[in-house]
Amino acid sequence: MQNRTKKIVSLILAGIALLCLMAIGILAFRQFSNDRLCQDTLDELRSAAESRKDNPGSTVSSTPGSTVPTPPAVIRETPAPAASAEPTPVPTATPAPTPAPVENPYKDSFLANSDMAAWIQVPGTPIDYPVMWTLRDEEYYLYRDFNGKDNSNGCLILDTDSCTNPLTTNLIIHGHNMKSGAMFGSLKNYENADYYEDHKNITLYTADVERNYVVIAVFRSQVYKKSDQVFKYYKFFQAETEEEFNDFYQNIKALSVYDTNVTAEFGDHFLTLSTCAYHVEQGRLVVVAKEVESGDHYLPIVE
Repeated sequence: MQNRTKKIVSLILAGIALLCLMAIGILAFRQFSNDRLCQDTLDELRSAAESRKDNPGSTVSSTPGSTVPTPPAVIRETPAPAASAEPTPVPTATPAPTPAPVENPYKDSFLANSDMAAWIQVPGTPIDYPVMWTLRDEEYYLYRDFNGKDNSNGCLILDTDSCTNPLTTNLIIHGHNMKSGAMFGSLKNYENADYYEDHKNITLYTADVERNYVVIAVFRSQVYKKSDQVFKYYKFFQAETEEEFNDFYQNIKALSVYDTNVTAEFGDHFLTLSTCAYHVEQGRLVVVAKEVESGDHYLPIVE
């Protein structure tokens, strides 16, 4: 009787173990499928964007991606004035025409998910992702992919206190430090000055304009207690005064692990990339870049 009871218990435990293995397998397969679907979606969006960059379209005014060509200057001979005539005034140079807005290369991405605030690209690195912005819940995409499916990588997230239009002084983007190098897993490489030299440029494609940045500071920090009277980089979004601007600027330069020789002044705009680091509890690795120029301006995004 005792042996029979042991046998039944063993069978029950084996059955439970088998069910657990099956559940793990199903969850793993589901995660793999979601990852594959998300990767395929991002690859398609990247491909569409690169295609638009390579083929911006013709220059006729009705075509997206156009600029109006400047007509050649017409040279006319001016007769010499009579001796009694007043000196001929020097004509004022006509300013060059402003290039017409072009079609946003990430138009398909913006249309695919209205939560996308921008697309960030750091040439030569894995960072080539959409940036999500959800005022209703800042952490909505913390463990969700671009399609809204469960995903441990999550998405890059624009802090809800940042805004691309109107543009705040500082845009803060949060992302997971993935061991695979995905999301912001490659940011740790910026602690090496040689890596910085080869990857100092960052481009952010917002809905209305292309923004180009250069890295100005790289440092480690942490999320402090509310009562701690210390510099908190993650609390700076808008500089209303020069003093507020200088406080942020001087602190990030002082904390930087090396001197980038990039300077800033009141009126400049920053892009801050933030990810987890493990030197202290609630540690953070931070890369701050300064906007150096705007690129193309974009037409309104419509279907």
